[in-house]
Amino acid sequence: MFENIRLAFQGVWSHKLRSMLTMLGIIIGIAAIITIVSTIKGTNEQIKQNLIGAGNNVVAVQLNQSGYPYDLSWNQVPAGVRPISDDTRKNLEDIDGAQKVTIYHSRNYSENVFYQNSQFNGSMYGVDEQYFATYGYQIRTGRGFTASDYEHFRKVAIVDANTVSGLFTGTNPVGQAIEIQGEVFTVIGVVAMSQEFTPTINSMSDYWMYSGSSAGSIFIPDPVWPTAYRFDEPQNVAIKVENTDVMTTVGKSAADLLTQRQIVGDSSDFDYRSQDMLEQAQQLQKMSQATNTQLVWIASISLLVGGIGVMNIMLVSVTERTAEIGLKKAIGAKKRRILLQFLTEAAVLTSLGGIIGVATGIGMAELISRMMEIPVAISLPAIGISVAFSTLIGVVFGLLPATQAANLNPIQALRRD
Repeated sequence: MFENIRLAFQGVWSHKLRSMLTMLGIIIGIAAIITIVSTIKGTNEQIKQNLIGAGNNVVAVQLNQSGYPYDLSWNQVPAGVRPISDDTRKNLEDIDGAQKVTIYHSRNYSENVFYQNSQFNGSMYGVDEQYFATYGYQIRTGRGFTASDYEHFRKVAIVDANTVSGLFTGTNPVGQAIEIQGEVFTVIGVVAMSQEFTPTINSMSDYWMYSGSSAGSIFIPDPVWPTAYRFDEPQNVAIKVENTDVMTTVGKSAADLLTQRQIVGDSSDFDYRSQDMLEQAQQLQKMSQATNTQLVWIASISLLVGGIGVMNIMLVSVTERTAEIGLKKAIGAKKRRILLQFLTEAAVLTSLGGIIGVATGIGMAELISRMMEIPVAISLPAIGISVAFSTLIGVVFGLLPATQAANLNPIQALRRD
């Protein structure tokens, strides 16, 4: 086998131009496939990050009525929906793939929230001690909530950067007093996401998903939430998961658990649902899947052309080396050895084309990424499959010439010039 490989490389080197022209179809086909697959994968990852966020891996679960989020900004506290218990929280934490769980109250539209003469129009949150860690917030100025704040029901608040710019207009918010539903709260800190993310909103569904993210948010400890709002309000859940791929399963498991545990009595129109942004990303990816598949098939035509070129050059090689084949068979070379030699030459030729094609495809993908600002992600499986497929093409299209060479009559072969 090693001797056949050595002879194959020797033959390629002896006919450099012919070998390069023969490999050209393979090179173009593999390069096109690598470029297309890398661009598709990069675009899909961008779609996923655009919807999910910059790697936060957080799936939110909230109460819905008849398929729509139940917003307490203008709705009453629903009967038959219980507050989430510690046991249910423990069950949520035990879901496979869940890392952190936070339970919180929310208002998408604040009401009666003022700083001096300015009214706040963003979102209000009553959060537990795990909220900021789950969502990836970091304290930028001031301090965060402490266990003492929760234990002693302190009226303190934390704001985000959007609230600072929109409500306090250049004033340092730390230490300032704000009025929430007639109750005075003291601002103790400012938070910001550790990885900034600006969502793209193209529909009402997207708006609901990111509601409040751009208008600003104010956070207060959840034990004092009833002081400003109402007792026994339904809560939301957010779960930080191991990676984006398990967001769908973790979200559905949490939603099913909460629907089963928290909703009692005649409340059939209520249920908990996860904001399945990963599924939305997958739907967007599938919309272009048919076009992407067609592009890959079109690029594969070059591989077919390259295979025909390999078959043609190997038939020419058999004709050129008829005397050599006859001499080998005359001194005892068996059909199997002759067949294996020519198959090896064809496989080596196409494998070289595949490797060069992979390198060319990676270079083209990076060039397109820089010129058109399109993200790319090099697919290692695609590279391995491409090289293996190019070798298979050599074997398949080299089989006829190899069989023809193996079946030559040694006496007639030796008589040819």
